[in-house]
Amino acid sequence: MLGIFETPPHGVIFIERAEHLPSHAGQIGLPGGGMDARDDGDLCRTALREMWEEVAVSPERVTIVGKLPIINARVNNYAVTPFVATVAPGELRIDANETVGVFTVPLENVVRDLREGTVSYGAVEIVSPVLDHGQKRIWGITGHILRTFVAAWNDPAGDLRAAVEARLNR
Repeated sequence: MLGIFETPPHGVIFIERAEHLPSHAGQIGLPGGGMDARDDGDLCRTALREMWEEVAVSPERVTIVGKLPIINARVNNYAVTPFVATVAPGELRIDANETVGVFTVPLENVVRDLREGTVSYGAVEIVSPVLDHGQKRIWGITGHILRTFVAAWNDPAGDLRAAVEARLNR
């Protein structure tokens, strides 16, 4: 879920994954995860449940405004369906079993500062969309989701930006 706070500076919510997790340990991501039986096959329900579990944002605070194209992760063959939502003001609390931190990046910075770059991962250099925010580096599948979002945001024929701005400018 690419969640954008409705209040200025319209921060986009990111999590920092715990080091003990079996995949993407210690990396920065968006709230989200795999579907389970409680979701009844509904990807939107999965995204809302994960927002609640990972950062304590109840579904009542979330308004889904769009869905980005599916992104296939190279490393683990996951097909990720990113939703874009606005989030009513309120507290963020992490689930310490899965996350070690939560932070926001102003929407303006995401749209302006995302770039193509390389990331050293072990002995490998990976080409990826990159967003640096303070000491945090956002890349990988999250970078690809952000690149898709920024492209949709800047698409004059698209309706994502208008849908987000309609919620932010209420």
